[in-house]
Amino acid sequence: MVISPVYEAADKIKFAKHLVVVTGAGFSVESGVPDFRSSRGWWRQIDPVTVATVDALEFNYNLFHGFYSTRIVQLKTVSPHLGHHILAQWEKDGRLQHIATQNVDGLHQQAGNKQVQELHGTIRSYRCHQCGRKGQQEFFLSKTQCACGGNLRPNLVLFGESFPSRAWEISAQAIRNADVVLVMGTSLQVAPANQLPFLTSGTRILINQDSTGWEHQFDIVIQGKVVETLKAINQLVS
Repeated sequence: MVISPVYEAADKIKFAKHLVVVTGAGFSVESGVPDFRSSRGWWRQIDPVTVATVDALEFNYNLFHGFYSTRIVQLKTVSPHLGHHILAQWEKDGRLQHIATQNVDGLHQQAGNKQVQELHGTIRSYRCHQCGRKGQQEFFLSKTQCACGGNLRPNLVLFGESFPSRAWEISAQAIRNADVVLVMGTSLQVAPANQLPFLTSGTRILINQDSTGWEHQFDIVIQGKVVETLKAINQLVS
């Protein structure tokens, strides 16, 4: 008898003692946040290596600012989807212990999750690139410079920059302690974040719409949309 991977995943999650979730850009797509790495993503239109870099920030600020201003304004039109709210309820119920996200949009927190570590930082807060002083969104959008004369930037990780060490260490330890790690909406192409799921000796579950090439490293693989899959799992574990 063949058991559906959705039923297998639900069974593991229902009886997990320490569940950790890892999310990537594909998790936010169904809220309307553009994805870069999927076959439907912005990678086809914009090469982030030319924009989301320290070089662009320092030497082509107009391009850098235009790219991130568009993303910030676009985020004002989106809100957490059902999948975000399911994870928030799981945390409230004590079912979910930790979320490690590659997303910078803050939608997990907006849905109500508190145990969230943002591996790539956040686009919702700002600082001066030159002196590090805290900035405001309206000043970034209007290209207002810091008092020191430096340009403002979002508090996210650009290509070539290091991950926030605290977010990485907390997430790595949570995954080492986990008996189930649920990975959703990520292509698993960005190092070193793509190594996090494999720190666990527990069950690894992958939900993603596109093939990642890492499927053989997971115990349970579900290829499909995140929201409808998570909804189906939630109905089985509730």
